[in-house]
Amino acid sequence: MRVITKIAKNELRNLFYSPIAWFLFVVLMVLCAFYYVNAIYIMAKSAEITAKYRAHIELWATESMTWNIFCDPHGGFFVRLMQHLYLFVPLLTMGVINREFNNGSIKLLYSSPVSIRKIVWGKFLALAVYNLLLVAIVGIFVISGFFDIRSMDLPPVLSGLLGIWLFLCSLTAIGLFMSSLTHYQIVSAIASFTLLFILSRIGELWQEYDFVRDITWFLSIAGRTEKMQMGLITTKDIVYFLVIVFMFVSFTLFKLQGARETKPWYIKASRYLAVIIIGLTTGYISSRPALTGYMDTTAEQLLTIHPGTQKALKDLGDAPLEVTLYTNLLGDNTSYGLPAMRNTYITQMWEQYQRFKTNIKYNYVYYYAVREGDSGLYKRFPGKSLKQIAGLVARASKVDSSMFRSPEEMSKLISLDTLDYQLMMQLKCQGRSVMLKAGYTDALWPDEMNVIAALKRLVHASLPKIYYVTGNLERSIYRKGEREYSDHARGTRLKNSLVNIGFDVDTLNLGQQDIPSDAAILVLADPKVDLDNSVLSKFQSYIRNGGNMLILGEPGKQYVLNPVLSQIGVQLRNGQLVQPGTDETPDIVSSYLTHASFNLAGEEWLSRFKHVYDHHVFDDTIDVKMHGMAAIAVTSDSLFTVAPLMLTMPGRAWLKMGKLVTDSTAPVLNPLEGDIKERSFPFVTSLSRKIGNKEQRIIVAGDADYLSNLRQIGDWGRGQYSWLVYNQYPVYRPVPYSKDNLLKVGATRAGIQKILYLWILPALLLLTGTILLIRRKRK
Repeated sequence: MRVITKIAKNELRNLFYSPIAWFLFVVLMVLCAFYYVNAIYIMAKSAEITAKYRAHIELWATESMTWNIFCDPHGGFFVRLMQHLYLFVPLLTMGVINREFNNGSIKLLYSSPVSIRKIVWGKFLALAVYNLLLVAIVGIFVISGFFDIRSMDLPPVLSGLLGIWLFLCSLTAIGLFMSSLTHYQIVSAIASFTLLFILSRIGELWQEYDFVRDITWFLSIAGRTEKMQMGLITTKDIVYFLVIVFMFVSFTLFKLQGARETKPWYIKASRYLAVIIIGLTTGYISSRPALTGYMDTTAEQLLTIHPGTQKALKDLGDAPLEVTLYTNLLGDNTSYGLPAMRNTYITQMWEQYQRFKTNIKYNYVYYYAVREGDSGLYKRFPGKSLKQIAGLVARASKVDSSMFRSPEEMSKLISLDTLDYQLMMQLKCQGRSVMLKAGYTDALWPDEMNVIAALKRLVHASLPKIYYVTGNLERSIYRKGEREYSDHARGTRLKNSLVNIGFDVDTLNLGQQDIPSDAAILVLADPKVDLDNSVLSKFQSYIRNGGNMLILGEPGKQYVLNPVLSQIGVQLRNGQLVQPGTDETPDIVSSYLTHASFNLAGEEWLSRFKHVYDHHVFDDTIDVKMHGMAAIAVTSDSLFTVAPLMLTMPGRAWLKMGKLVTDSTAPVLNPLEGDIKERSFPFVTSLSRKIGNKEQRIIVAGDADYLSNLRQIGDWGRGQYSWLVYNQYPVYRPVPYSKDNLLKVGATRAGIQKILYLWILPALLLLTGTILLIRRKRK
């Protein structure tokens, strides 16, 4: 080891007298300064412009500044820097070995008592130390961030630095080998760049073949540092870099030893083959889910699934979880389900769950089918049968058409209506199965809220059931009109619809049916005609027994709902809330959410509002425009605890009696006609009371449009359903407030840093290198 260290010191000394080494130091300093200083300066300047809202900025800032500046995978400091680092090492290593041949010193090395193995490892160690110095230059800006960001989250940044160093060391091993293959430095550099390009693209090759798929995926260097840059360290990524170093340093040894030996070619080739087999086997084994270790270094555990999701996976027990991906050749998003995308699918969708459930088995079913009555494809391919069309589409997609099952074959396996003729996953465990949608209109793969809902369906026999009352011209969960409720209730292609986050929904005609005992929520949404006595009796009985309800009405139909509301001590007031203005029609009213709204559920943006209100900051720019509302009044005989959820902005709206014409002259407050002016009007209210050991919960709204397909306030509406089922569903993943959510640097200080880091430090580094090289040349 002492000999290797001595060789490393000599090689490192030579590096310090190399113009290329100092040139790379300066270039790296300039790149780091450019990306870091620009990010800091822009953020600081923006904060200074809005300095009068400084308290508000601090309260609203929930995201980690460390993440945004350093770790963001969509443009953070590390990601931008990595775009250039692959250029550094090949320029440095291109002459490490072949220089010895060109100078004739290789003969002295061969004749010395020092073994080739020690020489090669000594040179590699020197380059690894140099890489550490490159990382130290990056570390200057990490130290700067420590002083510029309040309570900086240091561990994920250190994880990113580790990823950079391992990446540089792997490139060093590749460059070392290429330097041993040729006496020409330029050829060595070009060969290193070429091999790096191949390693960055090899993960896209032969992905349609089962065994080869995993080998090429492991060999790919693309994305190997992404997780570490974000703060997630995995053993398989570390093993990958160690395997690359082992393989190419070994290749260098074999090349130099082979030049001194006269052994047959197959003996020499077998050495390379043995190292390749050892490396690939090690990488393959280390990448198995059961043998992969993870370390989330972020303070808020942003890269780890929620404890609730972990528990749902644990509740499945030791039984394997089977995930079958159904791909329709003639449906949407087909390419994401084809064999060539399997590793991408598993990595993007399931790896975060594999971390806690290692025995997930993946199955794949391919088919072709179209909905009955859909003639679109037949018009595009006139005169062709469905099988012939599938063959043409398969050929265009460069896949084997024989792997796709016909509709008749699929009907024996599963209902095509269940698959929705689209990309769909089926989860099976312990004899139970559940469908998990993919290919949403707003996302490709389901997020954690959707997955945990599916997992709980596997564990539990039933989930909360929501019944929407019908029979009196209520809003429909099946129609697609802009006033209807189909999107938020049962929109299968919407990621956050109720059926995709843990609820079962159905309709109920109380004129013909009784209220089922499994009803978790009963929704009465804007009935247009009077409710008969039998229906009213069922509502009264349900409320008397402690049932939870969501009741929504509209101006002009207050008389329909008030008989139901009288039992709970509230009424929809006659008239309509209006707010004449220059930009909107008078039926659009400015409103705001109360503190009680923010306590409904764990929705992320509700939590942000709650944080603001908890710190006694009221921001009157938080203006929610609502359309067509009736005010709510609480009667003196109410037995419920009443908490307004939404009110009109103070002093802006009034209650107008009579008919409102929105496309004519703006209405004027006229008390003689019964118009009422108050400071603020509640129009969405929560009611709760204790009945035995249960808390009854009801929400009443004088506006039914905020859940409609056109105007729905998705997050807040979803929060109401959550509150009505005691926040059991959906299972939210609340993002905790980051401590490092604020910059301590102002625009002036950021400007000084810009001059210091971008000009002065690179100039000092360049001056130091120049002086050192000149003195070396004189000696």
